Order: sequence, then C-alpha cells, then structure tokens
Amino acid sequence: MSDSTDLPVYETLGSFYLGRPAADDASESDPEPLLYDAKDLTTHGVIVGMTGSGKTGLGVTLLEEAALDGLPAIVVDPKGDLGNLLLTFPQLRGADFAPWVDPGEATRAGRSVEEHGEAVATLWRDGLAGWQQDGTRIERLRAAAELHLYTPGSTAGRPVSVLSSFAAPAPELLDDADLLQDRIGSTVAALLALLGIDADPVRSRETILLSTLLDDAWRRGESLDLAELVRRVQDPPLDQVGVLPLESFYSSKDRFELAMSLNNLLASPGFRAWITGAPLDLGRILYTDDGRPRIAIFSIAHLSDAERMFFVTLLLEETLSWMRGRSGTSSLRALLYMDEVFGYLPPVSNPPSKRPLLTLLKQARAYGLGLVLSTQNPVDLDYKALSNMGTWFLGRLQTERDKARLMDGLLAADGSVDRGALGEQLSGMPKRSFLLHNVHERGGPQLFKVRWAMSYLRGPLTREQIRRLTPREEPVAASPRAASPASAKPVAAPPARTDERPGAESRPVLPRGVEEVVVPAGRGASGDDATILYRPFVLGQGSVRFVDKSRGDEVRDDVLLLADGEDVDWSTARPLELSAGWQDAEPVAGARWADPPSDAVDAKSHRRWKKELSDLLYRTRRKELAKSPTFDLVAALGESERAFRIRLGEHAREERDRQVEALRAKAERRLERERDQVARAEQRLEKEREQATGQKVQAAIRVGTTVLGALFGGRRRSLATAARGVSRSFREAGDVRRAEETVERELDDVRRLEDELEHDIETLRQRLDAAVHEPFEAEVLTPRRVDVEVDRVALAWVPYRVVDGVAEPLLDAER
Repeated sequence: MSDSTDLPVYETLGSFYLGRPAADDASESDPEPLLYDAKDLTTHGVIVGMTGSGKTGLGVTLLEEAALDGLPAIVVDPKGDLGNLLLTFPQLRGADFAPWVDPGEATRAGRSVEEHGEAVATLWRDGLAGWQQDGTRIERLRAAAELHLYTPGSTAGRPVSVLSSFAAPAPELLDDADLLQDRIGSTVAALLALLGIDADPVRSRETILLSTLLDDAWRRGESLDLAELVRRVQDPPLDQVGVLPLESFYSSKDRFELAMSLNNLLASPGFRAWITGAPLDLGRILYTDDGRPRIAIFSIAHLSDAERMFFVTLLLEETLSWMRGRSGTSSLRALLYMDEVFGYLPPVSNPPSKRPLLTLLKQARAYGLGLVLSTQNPVDLDYKALSNMGTWFLGRLQTERDKARLMDGLLAADGSVDRGALGEQLSGMPKRSFLLHNVHERGGPQLFKVRWAMSYLRGPLTREQIRRLTPREEPVAASPRAASPASAKPVAAPPARTDERPGAESRPVLPRGVEEVVVPAGRGASGDDATILYRPFVLGQGSVRFVDKSRGDEVRDDVLLLADGEDVDWSTARPLELSAGWQDAEPVAGARWADPPSDAVDAKSHRRWKKELSDLLYRTRRKELAKSPTFDLVAALGESERAFRIRLGEHAREERDRQVEALRAKAERRLERERDQVARAEQRLEKEREQATGQKVQAAIRVGTTVLGALFGGRRRSLATAARGVSRSFREAGDVRRAEETVERELDDVRRLEDELEHDIETLRQRLDAAVHEPFEAEVLTPRRVDVEVDRVALAWVPYRVVDGVAEPLLDAER
C-alpha cells in the first residue's frame, strides 16, 4: 500500500470522487474535488436527465468509485453500454483502445483504426490528467473488485440460469406469509408476462393455479423447475381451489393449453440459454470465491420487452431474498444500479417489477443496500419512489412538465427546497453537468461537473464484443436439485479388485443381533456383459456435536464410514456420501453375494467396533473455527471461509465508518478552535491595517503641513514632531507584518490538523483493509463424551460390477 501522502486529495475513505463544483454557468470549475459521502446512498439516489446530458458517464463514475471503495454492485443495463466498465486500460496505449473503437467513426475522421485508437488513447490520457487521474488509479480500480458481464437468455456473455428462482425459498421467507405471497406473486406474474399473458392477480385462473402450485411445493420444501411445473399444471396435487372442485375452476382441457404454452417455452431452442450458466444466486454472484467484491453487470439489451420484465422481476425478487438474509447495518453494504428504469416503476400501471422495487426502496436502507435509478423523464417514475430518494442528480431536462414533476418529488422529499431557484438552475444545464441535491447536506443543490471516466465510454457493446470480454467456460445446465453442496463432495469407494470370484447366488443369512444394510447401486447396475456382486464391509454411522458456548452456537457433523470387513480399523475407514433414503435400498435382482468374514457376522465384534468408533470420534474429531486476530471475530459453526471473509469485510466497513466519524468529530473540535484563532488573527490584522493606513495618512499630512509652513511663512511646526509621526506609521506597518505572520501561522496549524486527519484516516483504511485479508488464527472446539453418538455398526453390502474378473464399485453418490 502506498503512503497516504502519495494519494491525491480526493482519495478519501468512504467518499466518491464525482467531479468538481462549478460556477452557476458551469463554465469554470473549482479546482477542489466534489466528494460524495458513500454512506448517503443508503437513502438511495436518482439520476435524471435527457439524452445527451451525461447520465451514463455519471453512472459509470459512481460504479467506478463503488468498486474502488470495495462495494459489490448489481447493475441492470437495458441499453447495453455499462459493459464499458470492463474497458479499462492502465497503460493507456493506442493498441489497447484500437480493438474497441468504432471503425465508422475512424473513417469519418480520416484515420485508420490503429490511428484512431492512438487518438482516443491521447484523448483519454489528457482527459484523465485534467482530473488528476492516471493509469495508476485504473490499476487500483481493476485490483479492487472483479467485474462480470452477464447476459441472461444469451451465451454471448456469462449466461444466467433462472431455475433457482423456482427453488424453495429460505426458511425465514417461508415463515413470513406476506413475504412468501409477494415472492410467489412476482414470480408468477413474470412467468406469465414471458408467455405474453397479462393476467389479473385476483381474477386470472392462470395466476391462481400457478400461485397455488408454487405455494404448495414451497411449503413442503420442494424446489420446482419448469418441466415439473408443466407436469403439475396437467396433474395438480390438489382436488379443489378455494371451495370449487378443480375441474369446475379450471378444466383439464384448459389446463392443457396452459401446460402447452409452458412446454413450448421450455422446448424452444432459445430457452436453453435461460437454464445454462451461473444460478441467479446473489450470494455467489456479488463476491468472488476469496470474498472480494464483484460488480455484476446484467446486460439485457438483447432481450424482448417481455423477457426483460421476466428477468428483472426475478432479479429484484432474488435481491430481496438476499437482502433479508443479511443482518442490519447503518453502513453501505452494496449497490443496485438500474441504468434506465422506464417501464419498471411507472406511476399508474403495476408491472411485475414494481412491487419488489418499491419494497426495496422502503426497506433496503436497514440492510445497507443502496439503490440508484436512472431515467430520462421523471414522469416515468412512481411518485412514491421519488419521495424515497435522498440524493438527486439533476441534469438537463427536456420539458416544463418534467421539471414540474421533478420539483414536486423534491419538495416531497425535502420541503426546504427553493422551487423558483431550482427551476432557474435546471434551465439550460450544460452537458456533463448536474445539480446535486443531498438531504444529508446543508446549503441546497450544488452544481458540479462530472469527472472523466476511467472506463472507455465507447457506447453499447455488440454481441461479438461481449464475447471477447467474457472468458469462455463450459456451459452448465443448472437445476435446483443440483444446488446441494453435498453433491460436490467426492466419495471414497472401496478399491476395485481383479479376478473377483462370482460369489453365491443367494444372500447369506446373518445371526440374530447383527444388523445389515444394502448400499444403493448407482449407474451401471445393469448390462448383459456384467455380473453384480455384493461384497461385505462394515459400516459405522453416527454424529458428533460441537458447541460454541461463548456464542451460543452449535452444529452436528454426521459421520458415515466404511471399513474393510476383513480388518476393521476406523482410523483408515473411508467416508461415504450417499443419497437421501439410502437405508431403504433394495439389492439388484439377480446379483451374487460374497461370503462375509466370521468377525463381520459376530454380534460381539459389532459391539466392540461400536465402542472403538465412539472412542476414535471423541479423540480425533475437532472443529477448527477461523478467527480474525485484528477484530477478534470468530467464524460461526458451519460458516465457510468465503462467507466469513465477506462478513469480515462488512464488519470492517462498519468499523471504518464508526472510527472515521470519531476521528472527524475529534479533529473537528480542534479545527474549530484553530479556525476561531484564525478568525481572531484576521480581525487583528484588519485592525492593524486600518491603523497603519490612518498613521500613514496622518504622517503625510503632518510632514506636508510642516514643509508648506516653512515655505510660505505660516505657523511653523517642528520637523522632529512630523518625523515622530512617520516613525509611528512605520511601527504600525511592522505590526501589520507581524499580524500577517500570525494569520499565516494559524492557517498552517489548520492545514496541519487537516493533513493529520487525512493521514489518520488513510492509516485506518490500510489497517482495516489488511485485516480483511490477513491469515486467520484457529480456534479449536472439541466434543464432550456426551456429544458423540454412534447410531449403528452394521454389515454393509456394497455393490460391484464385475466384467472379465475386474470389479468396480457402483456406489450411488448422487443427491
């Protein structure tokens, strides 16, 4: 990390460098930077301005500052030009820009593409330098956060699977009836909008049936996909809807038409892109595997209006679910940015996206989620939404109607706004200039010019350009059932054997007191060229409970081990992961059975092995919890390192905000005293200057009078007396110089205190940033005897597929 003295003055912790204050005509800018307190975005913001006003540049600037401040962001990009955030070139070379310039623009300028790239690079270097920025800051931007460009419904960028939106919600949402019905209503409305059905939520049979099916499945903890939804529409697991029989409410013939519409959607070649790629899981999307923040840009310019509404609604619902799963905070935790909100939050109609957006505007502040909405026309926004905005970025507006609506909203949010003065300022606003009105700041709206963006603003990206910006990965078709973390765990199967004897045709009969289980067979359990052979092993099943008394937390680890039946040694036993309900598995018909060892069918051996397994688990099982040495925070039981680092980063931000406020409050008290001294010194200086000026005038008069008297014979006055007057004037001049020196010393003290404050804040930032990524210490939990339970030790029949004397295990490890 660089020392704070190496950083420009605008690199202030928790502040966004948006531009510079401007004069009322915006022709001259103040050299001091305009810094916006990031925390103020918890009360949300709106950017308003007609085409060409510079809204996109301001939005990109906000997102660049968010990334530099370590904030993750959800970015909805209906126009396709916020992907420009990925066009950052620290070296600022023409060769970096050339692949992205518009060839037509180069031709019109009379240049080759390479020459035009050099010209653009020069323009960007000069533009950044004019705002005290360079390639070093671009490097910091790229290192601070990862940027991903998602293209739902397309494989041009990173595809997004929407199937998780039909998965059963988190338990906390299921326990809240209102939230659950809101989630169901928005999901169904978005799906029907994709089918082209504008359904009334109260009168529409389609809405009521699909809502009932989702409600029934989710309350059972079942996740659905579209294929299962089609089947349930045809054959619903219910006999009546309300008080009416199902057939009277919605006949099978009519349901078949709805099922066909859903099936056609599912079967269309283009729909595969909707179920391929990363699941729509913001917990995974907003942070990297190592806990770094991510700017997730969802480009939807390629979608139809119905598809856009479908995806945006699902994304907003997912945002609500993610938000409600977080703890409350007063700090800014993440951003949701919509580049063009037209059609998603209208004042009169109620599209599926409106309810979740209004809910976010009302509730997100408590969770540290800030919304920034951008629009050309304020009349396109619901009045209730405007009144929830704490920060307004106001650019050039096209009509008086837009100005009137904007001022109405501002007055609703802040009654102290001067309507007349605001109207005058909005008239004739220059490009890239905005009025900033922040309810958290005093002094009314402030005119400023937006700084030069670090990203190359080349305009909307083509699909080919999006492909070039996206690393190619193998597409993965996602499914709600594939989301279980257990399915990703490797299963250690017993080793294969060669020259396997076929075994007996009948299953051995075991003596009383010896429990046995059949391990379920996976794929490959059939085939004309194979023999299925069950071999005997010893299975141990139990659990170990870990209790964290200091934090009131506990977790239970399930244990399932498979030991060699010939020589049972639990320390070398292999762990098993089997699908749910494995205990009820039946053997494969026609299989053969190997003879079990004598100890494996002895009840005394089973009792001894049970005690040995209990002793081993008590002695060896430990739970290591990651601990942050700086913050003295410990990971919760069952919390992954990634989740703990994310939580640590949020805690660091909250701690940073708290300590910065304390530092500023302490410094402000000292600065207030110094400013008072400066004011008193300036008053003394002014007084001394007035006295000095008076003494000079009096001395000149005395000298002049004396000389004239001598010349014209009037009443004579002693030249010595006149000289004393001159001497006094010189003394007064010396007093002025000393007063000026005093003022300068006092001003130096103020500047020194301000520098100390910025140094302390930068030192704090470096320390807290380092703490988030520091190596963890380990806090070890050990179980008590009563925390170890061994439920069973049993003879386990493990299926093998034998071909030409070579046996391969057929364990079913799928969940």
